[in-house]
Amino acid sequence: MIEVFDGERTEEARHSSKGNQFKWKRGDYWYKADYTGYEGLAEYMVSHLLRYSTLGTEEYVLYDTEEIRYGNQSFAGCRSHDFLTDSSKKQSGKLQMITLERLFRNIYGESLYKSIFRIREHEERLKFLVDQTERITGLTDFGRYMCKLLTIDAIFLNEDRHTHNIAVLWDGGEEYDYCPIFDQGAALLADTTLDYPLGEDVIKLMHKAEAKSFCRSFEEQLDIAEELYGEPIHFSFGEKEIRELLQKDDVYQKQVKQRVFTILLQQRRKYEILFR
Repeated sequence: MIEVFDGERTEEARHSSKGNQFKWKRGDYWYKADYTGYEGLAEYMVSHLLRYSTLGTEEYVLYDTEEIRYGNQSFAGCRSHDFLTDSSKKQSGKLQMITLERLFRNIYGESLYKSIFRIREHEERLKFLVDQTERITGLTDFGRYMCKLLTIDAIFLNEDRHTHNIAVLWDGGEEYDYCPIFDQGAALLADTTLDYPLGEDVIKLMHKAEAKSFCRSFEEQLDIAEELYGEPIHFSFGEKEIRELLQKDDVYQKQVKQRVFTILLQQRRKYEILFR
């Protein structure tokens, strides 16, 4: 358990359709408290399972579960290292993370998210997002980055991926870089308060999960991204790795862990072609 204080609490400009979690910054670490269910466990499981993928370790943020004491309350949640303090990310100057929504609004004075959904064809929506990002930043392979992101969201049912939590790194001038993949707290049906209550049939609940990046279907998003921008990432985890990660956690209850275990096995079967 870690105890955090008012002076360490921070408010971020990013928005989520799932609400705003309490967040604290201490030294080089961020701490987030659960808000709608078991977001911390979702962050932990997704990020650690990405270690069994074709991604490099620098391409994603690693989370661990944490019990957080704040005032008279205790929260389950997670912690992660602040990748902006990593010397390999600082390069010649101080980098900051800027969301695609803020980036687009700074340049054009309007919402990227609303602009995307004015476009009728789903394929054209993704092309618009990628083309605009590359035009503004000078990054030349943002389509492949999006393909990786959408693969992760499909496998782990992350239904809160939108232009407020897709980001790039920026030096405050003209230089941009790719941002490590972050924010998986809405994955694995973590919202037990509203959308996915504990005790209900998890298989039926899985069919309710919808994507938000540029259409409602995880499968369609991934198919479009793969067709436009190449092969997605691949995975090599199975039942053994899932069990081991769940057993290492000492914050979350058995009922929640069993549900996460069931979801992950179902998704592994569904996307078997992405596993080696």
